[in-house]
Amino acid sequence: MADIVLGIGSSHTPMLTISSDDWVHRADDDVDNSRLNLSDGRWVSYKELEAEFGLRYTKDATPQELERLSKASEVALDRLSKDLIAADPDVVLIIGDDQGELFTPGSQPAVAIYYGEELVMHKDWTGDEYPKWMNHMAKGYAMDESHRFPGHPQLALKLIEGLCDRHVDVSVSDSVDDTGKVGFGHAFGFIIKRLFGQLSIPVVPILLNTYFPPNVVTSARAFEIGQLIREVIDDSPLDLKVAIIASGGLSHFVTDAELDQRVLEGFSPGKSNLLTTIPRGALNSGSSEILNWVMLAGSIEHLENDWTEYYPVYRTPAGTGCGVGFGVWKNPSEKRKYETKDC
Repeated sequence: MADIVLGIGSSHTPMLTISSDDWVHRADDDVDNSRLNLSDGRWVSYKELEAEFGLRYTKDATPQELERLSKASEVALDRLSKDLIAADPDVVLIIGDDQGELFTPGSQPAVAIYYGEELVMHKDWTGDEYPKWMNHMAKGYAMDESHRFPGHPQLALKLIEGLCDRHVDVSVSDSVDDTGKVGFGHAFGFIIKRLFGQLSIPVVPILLNTYFPPNVVTSARAFEIGQLIREVIDDSPLDLKVAIIASGGLSHFVTDAELDQRVLEGFSPGKSNLLTTIPRGALNSGSSEILNWVMLAGSIEHLENDWTEYYPVYRTPAGTGCGVGFGVWKNPSEKRKYETKDC
């Protein structure tokens, strides 16, 4: 029987692929952005955001504070990697969103599972036509080349068949045909590049459309599908240790610490309603990646939280930025084993 032995949640903001000195470039983009999403469903320009809320985060948007948060995030990522490697999974399910790297607006599935032999990364943001910081970002996302990583067709097919049997109509893909134009994107490349270390672990990508209406699932449906994913894995005759990782989030491009804390609290026993009742208006643009965490939560209800870290990053005085979150969930028996060993 396959067994989910580890759950991980990790932000994948570009800020985690470049030095804090280069975070200013993301701040410049915020100032020029005419459609910043607020958690009440409204869209505002930076000037409108500043006019409504003022410069509340001037003390937080300093080079010194951003450098501190950058270092803290790297420590958390190192810890995620250590936990993943220690769990020694046979396969990793990565729940991520596609942002035009593999799919197009003309073909945008709500939920898709890839069952090919290998993942081919989409090459982007590299070359002399891009600034150096974007080249670094591409490398951190494994999008500097058409990298190839192993898939796990056997488990992927069991998931597809099992979810369809449970009335989840998933879309599927088994290959990347035009590797010069399309491929897997940063939600998947960041996790493999940053957390896998030197290991070559087979991956099953679960592609959840979070960004592009009209076929974005609700938070309640994302959680339910997560529960069904666990059912399918538990029923699988494959002898596998499985890790599930949610890639992305938390709130952005206007940082909402209250929303982010609600998401993290929703992983606590008996509090899943905090996740399943998140309104659509709070899940626009980058904040939509919270749905990846919600699906993770549904699939790891049997696991216990081992640790979480959360940093609200404000890269402009008006409060644009990203809620950067990390978390690990383990089997209770494994947690006790590690705790005893540490003593």
